[in-house]
Amino acid sequence: MKLRVKVKPNSKTDAIICEGDGSWKIKIKAPAVEGKANKYLVEYLSAVLQLSKSKIILLKGETNSFKTLEIDAEETQVLENMQRESQNA
Repeated sequence: MKLRVKVKPNSKTDAIICEGDGSWKIKIKAPAVEGKANKYLVEYLSAVLQLSKSKIILLKGETNSFKTLEIDAEETQVLENMQRESQNA
């Protein structure tokens, strides 16, 4: 499935937020320097979604806050795990 998210690097904590319009915002602690935020985003999502990092590919947005990810998993599983994580934030 394809997932479009807005990423906010340099945050105090890692968090996933479901916005009112149904879009997703992900706050991560990693800085937006030399691809560290992108790498950390994949690591964080792999832990949240309980998938290996190789199943999450950054398709678009390498230098942009809006990113498109290809996730090799069922859409319902991905959305359920993200929703669960957003409720814990």
